[in-house]
Amino acid sequence: MDFNTSEISFRFIDLFAGIGGMRRGFDALGGRCVFTSEWDRFACQTYLANFHDTNVHVMAGDITKVKTTDIPEHDLLLAGFPCQPFSIAGISKKNALGRPHGFRCKAQGTLFFDVARIIEYHRPKAFLLENVKNLVNHAKGNTFNVIKETLETELGYHISWRVIDAKGLVPQHRERIFIAGFREPTDFSIAEVQVPDPSEGPRLETILHPEDGSEEGSDMHYTDQNGRVSNKYTLSDALWKYLQVYAEKHRRKGNGFGFGLVGPENVARTLSARYYKDGSEILVKQSGRNPRRFTPRECSSLM
Repeated sequence: MDFNTSEISFRFIDLFAGIGGMRRGFDALGGRCVFTSEWDRFACQTYLANFHDTNVHVMAGDITKVKTTDIPEHDLLLAGFPCQPFSIAGISKKNALGRPHGFRCKAQGTLFFDVARIIEYHRPKAFLLENVKNLVNHAKGNTFNVIKETLETELGYHISWRVIDAKGLVPQHRERIFIAGFREPTDFSIAEVQVPDPSEGPRLETILHPEDGSEEGSDMHYTDQNGRVSNKYTLSDALWKYLQVYAEKHRRKGNGFGFGLVGPENVARTLSARYYKDGSEILVKQSGRNPRRFTPRECSSLM
């Protein structure tokens, strides 16, 4: 990646960076990432594989332990602060375990305020924050009101927000809220940005292995000598039976828990961070065989 300073139009930082999804769009616009924060070691490994530039910007771990004075000056702040305390699935899990959620979740829920302290100190020209759709409704809207009050009244930024469904761009029903903020008054509103129609987006056939032997290179790592997806991704009889019994039990109770079965013509439900554990929430149909999980390559393409 070429970081010719004559071509740099703005400097930005990438907080709660994951594997660098938000960063990619701003690299493409000529921005230079000068600071990254991510504490998951596997996400960091992938991030560093995606962006070979650790020699030109700082990469930090736990943002709560980073001093604002150690963060370089920047024009734009990006932050996909943790969504688990606010997501519907995350709240259900925390309620079942008797754990607090939202801002009361001390491990993750207060990380928004680390974003706020960085904004307060550095006063970037703009920021873009991302979280789950349920952030708007969490705690009867009080959580989002606290965020808006902090950004607008306490920090003095001009903000707009919008929930965007990614399935206009990728074959995945994934709704996320984006909050854009500017230090100075602006006519820009993210609510007015044109995005592809979710009803006309691509289908899974665009990301599934073709299984016809036409793949080359690294994608062959997930297929056998005939180009078929490796058997290790197909569910065992025992697991497939368990998932069907589990889904039927919750169906009778009126719950929506259970696997999702998809084919090339479909769009997947939201791919979660726990998918690597058993892949049970999204399963691919197979003719004459038990369904299978997505391969890592298909997961990457889906995102």
